[in-house]
Amino acid sequence: MTTEEFWLFGYGSLIWKPPPHYDRRLPGYVKGYVRRFWQHASTDDKVWGTAYRIEASKVDEVRDYLDIREINGYTIHHNTFYPADPKHPQLRTLVYIGTPENPQFVGPQDPQRLAEHIWKSRGPSGDNKEYLLMMDTALQTLCPESKDDHISDLAARVRRLDVSKPTDENPALDDDQHQLERFRSAESTNEQEEVEK
Repeated sequence: MTTEEFWLFGYGSLIWKPPPHYDRRLPGYVKGYVRRFWQHASTDDKVWGTAYRIEASKVDEVRDYLDIREINGYTIHHNTFYPADPKHPQLRTLVYIGTPENPQFVGPQDPQRLAEHIWKSRGPSGDNKEYLLMMDTALQTLCPESKDDHISDLAARVRRLDVSKPTDENPALDDDQHQLERFRSAESTNEQEEVEK
């Protein structure tokens, strides 16, 4: 790795909605954190996601974009990234992490109550359940080791709510797998950005 390279680690929507202007992506993980839907807490675990190398001439533009997209409740950290393929060297990556000190951190929650809250909640970017189901699909297809039991459990609970609750109360996600496959089949960053729209 040269000092001119800038790598970003994404462990949420950045897995399937990558930043603009990347020229390389690697699946892998960072250590010392755990992924939770009530923000993220330090632990001895690891969090799977994707590292993106940003084109050198676009680093400032991408950082400005990410500061808007990711900064709400998150702080910037630099962590060692461990690629899934051990032939690749470890990388130093920038990552946005929600810590217990941020005002949106709510701490551990009952999984069923959390699933019900996710099922009925919607934010500026869309339905929370869509985010959860896309993350579950992305993690299950990222690499063989990347499954996340917390996310899979919540996704299964939300899918059961979709079946048991009336659709006029909260319609089910149309086809999260279809959107992910469209993203994966895109051959360039521009095509992937079109898939996101």
